[in-house]
Amino acid sequence: MEIESILLKQRDFFTTQQTKNLAFRKMYLEKLKNLIIANQDMLCEAIHNDFGKSKFDTFTTELSFILNDINYYIKNLKSLSKPKKVSTNLVNQLGNSKVYADPLGCVLVIGAWNYPYQLSLSPIIAAMAAGNCCILKPSEIAENTMKAMASIINENFPPEYLYVYEGGIEETTALLRLKFDKIFFTGSTKVGKIVYKAAAEHLTPVTLELGGKSPAIVTKNANLEVSAKRIVWGKFLNAGQTCVAPDYLLVEETIQEQFLEMLRKYIKEFKYSQDSEQYTRIINQRNFQRLIHLINKEKIYSGGSFDEEKLYIEPTILNHIDWNDDIMQEEIFGPLLPVISFKNYNAALNSISELEKPLAAYLFTNDSEEKENFTRKLSFGGGCINDTVMHLSNDHLPFGGVGSSGMGNYHGKYGFETFSHPKAILEKATWGEPNIKYPPYSEKKLSWIKKLM
Repeated sequence: MEIESILLKQRDFFTTQQTKNLAFRKMYLEKLKNLIIANQDMLCEAIHNDFGKSKFDTFTTELSFILNDINYYIKNLKSLSKPKKVSTNLVNQLGNSKVYADPLGCVLVIGAWNYPYQLSLSPIIAAMAAGNCCILKPSEIAENTMKAMASIINENFPPEYLYVYEGGIEETTALLRLKFDKIFFTGSTKVGKIVYKAAAEHLTPVTLELGGKSPAIVTKNANLEVSAKRIVWGKFLNAGQTCVAPDYLLVEETIQEQFLEMLRKYIKEFKYSQDSEQYTRIINQRNFQRLIHLINKEKIYSGGSFDEEKLYIEPTILNHIDWNDDIMQEEIFGPLLPVISFKNYNAALNSISELEKPLAAYLFTNDSEEKENFTRKLSFGGGCINDTVMHLSNDHLPFGGVGSSGMGNYHGKYGFETFSHPKAILEKATWGEPNIKYPPYSEKKLSWIKKLM
């Protein structure tokens, strides 16, 4: 089916006002939830075929997020959609003021391959909850999951409401030529610029969820055992192919050797072997080769082995790294962890602040002043103190980037707001109005206006 035809049908359907009905939204959110639950085995098999992701990781990092999102919106849809009464200033008395959450219309969501279900369906769910019609373009890199989502949605939802458009760069380019009321993109900064430029042709608002080099800082005041365990988990989850994974590690010099040994201990304890169920392989040959070329053999502290046929790269720690090394020039997006030592904590923060603003940042310390300086001095999308990645699991927190790591956010009420327009309505009484704003003007009227305003 031609995508222009689908979009035209969605525009016609949106004008019927059906998507603004809360019962309609809840019905289709429930339907999507039931379809995901009924097709869990198929979804798990598809993602395993794409890059070896286990059922455990697929549920905890993909399907549970989606199901929680649906449950959140079903539970909170009435309160999210209710017009919000706001104060009315003196000059507009007698009147009342409200803000209505108006659906934007027809939206395009372009998903990412690294968490292909979560990063495609979570924004779609927020858009549905807000009352929009949606076209989803999943990443073709994770081909099997793209086909799985297309099968579930296109066979069970009317295309004039929700549709999955399969294909690669050519199909994405064709979509970006069309006028949408909102575009939501998750992916690289490079492609994000292309999407933003295309959207500008139609003055289409855009949410960009990108990436960057997200630091993790460990000071001598941290609980080292807990810090090491949580960093290893967050870094090597999904074989490091996570946009908010710790990209590099800054460790205070006095604890560096001790901490590196703890990292190595937990890598071994978590059993990230070639045939391990809890360790994902690299998505494709191109990314595998890119990562292999970032490994400086002279700086390997732990790991470093790989199997090209199986697209396996062992969790690898690289020590004695400096800011000019090749691995520090781009987002790694893989199971390589470069380590930089520091003597002065505030100087380390200054070094980070001179770089592009990352999507995430992490600090491990029990010192309150260090926590305060981290929060106050650094600009980043979101993060954790004494953990990694887990801020994504709280739907009361916004998720999004800043600067080159993205714009806009979602999750929970923030996702609803991302796909809504806050429409302002002032309703005035038709009696008791003073005559001071109407011509003819006079100095006396101006005097009253100045007092009222």
